[in-house]
Amino acid sequence: MKVLFLNRFYYPDISATSQILSDLSRHVARRTEVHVITSRLAYDGTSERMPPRECAGGVVVHRVWTSRFGRHSLLGRALDYATFYVSATVRLWALAEPGDVVVSMTDPPLLSVPAALVARLRDARLVNWLQDVFPEVAGELDFKRVPRRVRNALARLRDRSLAVAACNVAVGEVMAARLAASGIEAARIRVIHNWSSGREIRPLPPEQNPLRREWGLDGKFVVGYSGNMGRAHDFDALLDAAQQLSSRPEIVFLLIGGGKQRAAVEAEVRSRGLSNVVFRPYQPRELLARSLTAPDCHVVSLKPSLEGLIVPSKLYSSLAAGRPVIFIGAQDGEIARLMRAHPGFGVRVDPADVAGLISVIERLYEDPARSAALGTRGRRLFESHFDRPIALAQWTALIDGLRQPAVRVARTVRRSGDAQAVLNK
Repeated sequence: MKVLFLNRFYYPDISATSQILSDLSRHVARRTEVHVITSRLAYDGTSERMPPRECAGGVVVHRVWTSRFGRHSLLGRALDYATFYVSATVRLWALAEPGDVVVSMTDPPLLSVPAALVARLRDARLVNWLQDVFPEVAGELDFKRVPRRVRNALARLRDRSLAVAACNVAVGEVMAARLAASGIEAARIRVIHNWSSGREIRPLPPEQNPLRREWGLDGKFVVGYSGNMGRAHDFDALLDAAQQLSSRPEIVFLLIGGGKQRAAVEAEVRSRGLSNVVFRPYQPRELLARSLTAPDCHVVSLKPSLEGLIVPSKLYSSLAAGRPVIFIGAQDGEIARLMRAHPGFGVRVDPADVAGLISVIERLYEDPARSAALGTRGRRLFESHFDRPIALAQWTALIDGLRQPAVRVARTVRRSGDAQAVLNK
């Protein structure tokens, strides 16, 4: 049995989905043969050429051809998606065999649709690993001009690919509930949270962090945002807070990463003349232990309309770093529920409550002991729920379960048309 993963980005790419897929595929490769079907693109748009095929960390990586228009236009992005669909499907067809496990991620959107077709025809087992829920995400962001009937048709295609899967892995409880509400059987849904590495990222006192000195942050209270600056995240409250705190030079805002909104956020900072906002690019994985502990607290944001469709992965690395978390988002969302279930690692702020956000920042600055206690509790929560070995063990159990002979027998009987024989056993 082989395990075949599909995602548009993979190591050495530094995007979040690339990193977690790299972790999981290499872990599974210790036990069985693993192939990853991915593109030759980099998430940050760099033109670095990657080999079409290589073995990395015990994983056979197939980098298929796609167009390279990038994320600058909707048409260009659609063409990049379309060429990946075709190339990845052809490669999956060539690799998949009866009994294999196909794990399809959600970049590009609706990748589960061709994956489900190949898995069915090749008698493989399909697992959909949902990092987001499309087309609902696009409908909330940049897809609103497309007629509703088209979006509904895409949603029905998506639902069919989920309904025939052996398992659909949601990255949060709210997302799982949303899938169940759309008609997916509860037995086909499993929650496995994304993760970070507690070995690679550990709390580090600010005075011992060389990046703070290098970036001119010594002696400052640093409010950090690290990761994708995409359209799912709202920066209005953060920039308004920075503007109102601009007269306090001891408080600075550090924004690390990239994404669709970064250029617009930088332009807004320049137009407001905010000298207390510092930008840095995505950091390589080997520097994350330092870049994530450079801030004194971390901001995580998500537009309320996207709850149940996306779970910000930056939460896990923020907890691993042992820093307080300020969540800007809905009170009934995934992170807010987590804060209620495990109080004491952070504070939620409504997206419209700029005064509340400023108050939280000032309290954390003025009370270092409380700030440290929040960070310590967050680290404990991370170690008990979101550390990498926990998630990898859950994935191992899932994949091992799909390898059981009884499952194969049941599928064979269904294919023969005698489904009742299975039910009667």
